[in-house]
Amino acid sequence: MLLASVGSWAQSAPAVSGQLPTVTVKESAEIQNKDTLKPATTTIGKGKQALRDIPQSVTVFTERLMADRNQDDFRDVLRSTAGVTFQAGETGEEDIRLRGFSLGQAGDIYVDGMKDAPLYERDTFNNDSVEVLKGSASMLFGKGSTGGVVNQVNKMPLLMNQHEISYTLGTGQENRLTGDFNFLTGENAAFRLNALVHDEKNFGAKQRKLGIAPTYSWGVGTRDEFSIGLYSLDIEGRPLYNHPWFLNDGKLVPSLSARNYYGLASDKLDTSAQYVTLAHTHRFDDNGELKTRLRHGRYERDLLASAVRFAPGTTQDNLNDSTVMTRSAKGRLGISNLTQLQSDYTNTFNWGGRKHALIAGVDLYHDDAKRDQRYTGTGSMPSTTVGTPNDGAVRPTPRGEPTFNTFDASNIGLYAQDTVSITETVKLLGGLRYDHFKASYRTPTALSNERSDGLWSPRVGVIYQPNETSSYYASYGTSYNTSGDTYQFGLSFNDRTQRTAQTPPEKSRNFEIGGKFDLFDKRALLGVAAFYSEKYNERNTDPDSAAAQELLSGKRHAAGMEFNLAGRITPKWEVFFNHTWIPSAKIDESNVVLAGNGGGAQVKGDRPGLTPRHSGSLWSTYAVAPQWRLGVGVNYRGEQNPEGQRAVTADSFAVFDAMLEYTVNDKTTIKLNVTNLSNKLYADTLYRGFYAPGAGRSAQLTLKTRF
Repeated sequence: MLLASVGSWAQSAPAVSGQLPTVTVKESAEIQNKDTLKPATTTIGKGKQALRDIPQSVTVFTERLMADRNQDDFRDVLRSTAGVTFQAGETGEEDIRLRGFSLGQAGDIYVDGMKDAPLYERDTFNNDSVEVLKGSASMLFGKGSTGGVVNQVNKMPLLMNQHEISYTLGTGQENRLTGDFNFLTGENAAFRLNALVHDEKNFGAKQRKLGIAPTYSWGVGTRDEFSIGLYSLDIEGRPLYNHPWFLNDGKLVPSLSARNYYGLASDKLDTSAQYVTLAHTHRFDDNGELKTRLRHGRYERDLLASAVRFAPGTTQDNLNDSTVMTRSAKGRLGISNLTQLQSDYTNTFNWGGRKHALIAGVDLYHDDAKRDQRYTGTGSMPSTTVGTPNDGAVRPTPRGEPTFNTFDASNIGLYAQDTVSITETVKLLGGLRYDHFKASYRTPTALSNERSDGLWSPRVGVIYQPNETSSYYASYGTSYNTSGDTYQFGLSFNDRTQRTAQTPPEKSRNFEIGGKFDLFDKRALLGVAAFYSEKYNERNTDPDSAAAQELLSGKRHAAGMEFNLAGRITPKWEVFFNHTWIPSAKIDESNVVLAGNGGGAQVKGDRPGLTPRHSGSLWSTYAVAPQWRLGVGVNYRGEQNPEGQRAVTADSFAVFDAMLEYTVNDKTTIKLNVTNLSNKLYADTLYRGFYAPGAGRSAQLTLKTRF
């Protein structure tokens, strides 16, 4: 806009008058930056902030990084996040762990700062970035967040005309077409449409996705800005639920190809997510800003899968193509209706001779969920053999009508945080939040349990910024998990019987010290931190109770360091690196104190399951020629135990990827990605009795053009 104005001045010089014309200044719209690995700002701390002003570790996956690595599935982003591991849940939904602490089966996943807790398959087609905040964060987000939170930032309309189409052809008969269309519709109004069509056969397991996300914004950059957005993602799939393992001196031994699908042709994993978001931002004359968002969505998940096992008597020595594999049904059905209202106020001002940066807000949500956790139906499950994967067998018997349990939860939270500049270089941060949570759980015949809790969540920190390129900090924050957190209220973990006692919320705390540094003429950002995360009243099943009663008698911790580096080392060389090192992790208190169960359940003194000492990811690209760019990367994870199975250890692994991109012109690129170059066979997700393998070698060719 400025260049256009200068050009018009040069074409015709106006006559000189004694009075200057009135000039109206509007806030300029932020232009999307698709071409960097270094994030400039983040919204994960409520409101837009520089990363150097957040006294916790933050890892940001920019659109450039996700595009470079073809991270189309949201779980691919998490797999390259340091400190993240996965439990292959008995329900088929992967229970995500961060620093060894559960994210509550998607309970700590957000979209634009609002809860995205329902269980469904996610795609990144509408994501501008993905932000991961490490450590306790209940002051900002309410319940959950012991290990951290993950925030998906959706794409928003821009004040320009810009369009992009991308087509990918890949192994496993993958065909993926995405479109990103942005239309300038007025001086301060724009419309943006993101769309997805994806079909992948994947050697027996399969997925078909249809997604669309239109958003219209008006008043962009003015005093009052409005937007309305719709989001719809429907996925029809057939999941590779699990592979059985062998044990060699306690080591998990994967023995079947990652491509081998042994489920039934009638298996399915169908999910859908539809929501509408209304947003309004009001900008005050004193630089204050009030942003209010209302969202309502419906989410569904229908799983019917086959858990496969080797026939009794099978050993690694007698395994062959004729070895029999049995199948058993796993079926779940879930429907959630989630309504949220959130209003956040931000401002910077001088008071009492000090500069203050204030954030405050209120959020409300109501979650109406229905679950049938045993929706398997009847009828026999045909067996198969190792040598006949994807044999086309089906179980024709219909499942019948589901029997739903219902979960009804509501919460109201109020918070405020002030960052005070004590001097030019020292800032003090203090925040407090109050939540009132209420939930009830009903069986098909009666009220099973209900509970109400009120909780306070503090956060304090100090930041020292001696110059524009370095920032040092120390912080303390807390988090909590309620008894009714994320649909688990009312069922015991082990035997699915009703709980007979309600516990107060579990509580956690996180201590962290670190620094963030701009390097290479501010082209890259380095973060280093040491942390101590502790859950100090964890739920344990009462060993003296015959009825799944629970006690707050457990305690565990994880202590280590975080490393993050993202940006350009030279004009041609870019790097993204994140690494989590947890040398100390321990179950400090537990009802189980002796290994009297054949080496099964973890006991006091053990290292917690799904907590490797080292994990992380490295991605690096280099412009080897004016039109050619080469990228190489690795995701790695140290050895770990499944949760609750101390006698089993899964080996460490490193998976290498590569990318070669050719720039046809300033608008069109052709890119080849190869993932798992060595075709490494490894256990990606773990459960007490089985695992799911990581994907084998695959290749994708992508053509992308802008116009």
